[in-house]
Amino acid sequence: MTSADRPGSAALPFFVYGTLRPGEVNHDLFLRGRTAAEEPARLPDAALYDGPGYPYAVDRPGSVIAGELITPAPDAYGELLVALDLLEEYRGPGRPGNVYDRVARETVRLDGSRVRAWVYLAAAPLAHRLARSGTEIPGGDWLRR
Repeated sequence: MTSADRPGSAALPFFVYGTLRPGEVNHDLFLRGRTAAEEPARLPDAALYDGPGYPYAVDRPGSVIAGELITPAPDAYGELLVALDLLEEYRGPGRPGNVYDRVARETVRLDGSRVRAWVYLAAAPLAHRLARSGTEIPGGDWLRR
């Protein structure tokens, strides 16, 4: 059971920073027609690394990642959560084999307001490898790499 599956847990929007952003291939495949709102936002205290065709976000105090805050349509939330977990190879909190971990983080809209959102960060073993030998995306914006 993931934290989003527990009774009483809130449905959070998603912060996306790579291939799920508008105009990118996975946006059309996974998000088109399933969202109530999409707006530019930032993820503070995170850095972005280049991967094989997609990026990885990792915790890094003082750095910022550009992306979009995606609010799923209410009737699509559960289905979308499952689909994104599969896409991001997230099997649950702390599970071996996770490529990404889904965590609730504070994001910042362009107007400065703050919103908690789900974000997929590189799982710990991968994050450590990236910190040692990964290629960081300057400015933290996948679309401007």
